Amino acid sequence: MKQAPLPMILITFQVVALSATSSGFSISLPGCPDKCGDVPIPYPFGIGNGCAAASINRFFTITCNSTFHPPRPMISDPSASTEIIDISLERAEMRVYGPVTYNCFSSNTTVMDNYTGGISLVGMPFLPSTARNRFMVIGCNTMGIIGGYTHSTPDPYVAGCYSYCQGINSTANGAPCNGKGCCETTIPTNLIDFGAIFIINQSSVWSFNPCFYAMLAEVGWYNFRQQDLIGRLGFINERAKRGVPLVLDWAIRNGSCPKDGAKAPIGYACVSSNSYCVDAINGPGYMCNCSEGYEGNPYLPTGCQDIDECKLHKQNPKYTELYPCKNGVCRNIPGGYVCKCGIGKRSDGKNSGCRPVLRQAEQVVIGLSVSSVVVIALACMLAMKIQRRKHRKEKELYFKQNGGLKLYDEMRSRQVDTIHILTEKEVKRATENYRDDRVLGCGGQGMVYRGTLDDDKEVAIKKSKVINDNCKEDFVNEIIILSQINHRNIVRLLGCCLEVDVPMLVYEFISNGTLSEFLHSNDRKSVIPLDLRLKIATQSAEALAYIHSSTSRTILHGDVKSLNILLDDDYNAKVADFGASALKPINKDDFILFIQGTLGYLDPESFVSHHLTDKSDVYSFGVVLLELLTRKKALYIDNLGEQKALSHTFIVMFHQKKLCDILDDDIIGDEVMVVLEKLAELAMHCLNPIGDERPTMKEVAERLQTLRRINMQKVSTANPMRMHYPDGESSMSDETKYQSTDTANLALDVDFAR
Repeated sequence: MKQAPLPMILITFQVVALSATSSGFSISLPGCPDKCGDVPIPYPFGIGNGCAAASINRFFTITCNSTFHPPRPMISDPSASTEIIDISLERAEMRVYGPVTYNCFSSNTTVMDNYTGGISLVGMPFLPSTARNRFMVIGCNTMGIIGGYTHSTPDPYVAGCYSYCQGINSTANGAPCNGKGCCETTIPTNLIDFGAIFIINQSSVWSFNPCFYAMLAEVGWYNFRQQDLIGRLGFINERAKRGVPLVLDWAIRNGSCPKDGAKAPIGYACVSSNSYCVDAINGPGYMCNCSEGYEGNPYLPTGCQDIDECKLHKQNPKYTELYPCKNGVCRNIPGGYVCKCGIGKRSDGKNSGCRPVLRQAEQVVIGLSVSSVVVIALACMLAMKIQRRKHRKEKELYFKQNGGLKLYDEMRSRQVDTIHILTEKEVKRATENYRDDRVLGCGGQGMVYRGTLDDDKEVAIKKSKVINDNCKEDFVNEIIILSQINHRNIVRLLGCCLEVDVPMLVYEFISNGTLSEFLHSNDRKSVIPLDLRLKIATQSAEALAYIHSSTSRTILHGDVKSLNILLDDDYNAKVADFGASALKPINKDDFILFIQGTLGYLDPESFVSHHLTDKSDVYSFGVVLLELLTRKKALYIDNLGEQKALSHTFIVMFHQKKLCDILDDDIIGDEVMVVLEKLAELAMHCLNPIGDERPTMKEVAERLQTLRRINMQKVSTANPMRMHYPDGESSMSDETKYQSTDTANLALDVDFAR
């Protein structure tokens, strides 16, 4: 058969929610229908205007199609008609009937009919469940390929599977889809649409298998049946008349769970007083659940109601093991129950009943023993109470000395609500009493531990060395300043602990290590593309430019180096370690952060003058640019075993026009040499021995942005295949797709002519 280009069969999906809660609690808004036919419709979903949380997302409004008997609920989407099977509040899932894509042939050259259908998820609160769905293909000698897009990246997702029919007669009905007659594969998270393409070899099985099917369906719904391969549209007419079951995750997509102690934002959906918020399993957003001991609809103001475990135990035998209280007196309490034994009885030790107390003689012996134990216990308790009081006074003294009262006053006056003050007990619990395997790093300023707070939030806790008593007031001022820094490329300060001798700081945890480890680890097998290096450099420069000029008071980093630039899972740069716990006395009229520099990065002008300026950070950042260009450390060992300063070696090689001899071989290429040369020139400007002649960090960031756009244009022109980061992220951004190479080169020339 002559193979013509096959059009992409676009299939997009819409989501459904699962069955409602139990126990007869109200699931819908007052005055609104709670069912369509046999399907319960719980809020935030609703039938008709005013009965759904349409202000959060208009697709929460459900249409009840009464042309069927019984009526069928439908997604309110004018572009498609998607039937809802059921909705679950507990699992935040919706099951719907999804479409089946098919091609049917009557000869080796004629396409008799085909069907492409779909439901668009763009703008909807629904995403196909990755755990409960599979992409399936049914047919002989056919490959099904899907490609689509997700929320998390603009780059296409591609996967597929091959179905063959050799030995099909030996395959029993009900067999799993392992390749004979049908095949299946998984899908990614955050999938918002996909297309399916059939690649078919029909030369040997045309009359036997005229139709081929592709679908996204619930796991376990389909098992192989030979009859599905025979005849035209037999599968559609017999097994998928209304479509195939598809499980979709839904959530409140336009928001996130409030942080501890933070006020709930406007439009927050978890309105029940006995509910809590959890992050969405699939995609952005959050879900609401009733607290333990409560049931109902957490999206309604009084939706979560207390469960009377005592009544359930009496009325339904299935609760006997769940709420054991056989012979005792069961008393219901909000969110739980207590089981107490009556007078003259005691617990049988199994929390399931009571038995008579001991005989009198046994009571006397036990009473005397208990009296002795009580006396000893009282003495121990008194000693412990005295010790606790002493320890409490010591912690209160530390808290005052470390500026805790001043911090409280500032928090009230400036309405600083982003800083969480932890107790010493909470810090020890988070770090498992400072266990060695919790250590993330050890530097000149102190130890950094990985910690887990009580809400399971991962954090980095900095336990600093002793600081001067005169600097403790400045320490509180720095906490206030750092709490007001809000930049995506700066590690956020989350809290502090002040009731210890040396204050501790709590930062957000960045999972992918430091830029130094990424560039200089012993495992140098992975290639780091130039665009990823430019991305890290640009984001780091933007963060430093922000603290230099975009905050209410100028903040200098003072210790810019690759070890203080962290990388998250997507290789986004996060500037860290402002040293607020290791301050030195500074001019009150010029409020900056002062940190002792690191050899190899230290500005020689600052070293001589003992004065830190914003151009000192520019010099140190210039050394980081050299590390990105050469993949060498600031102080490295050359081929002769001698220790060299990277800044000195690079300047010499640059002036000798031997740039290619020191650059990393992985990024050298004819199409990007102009970018590398301009980047080297920028690094040389940053390393100018005269601070006033160096560019500002804002100028450095702007030039790096220009270089990144030029690099993408040149690479995409020379090689249409997109570059990929080590984690698979594409290096191509939307903003570069429409900029011409000539325009970008002109911008580069103008920018560096300044």
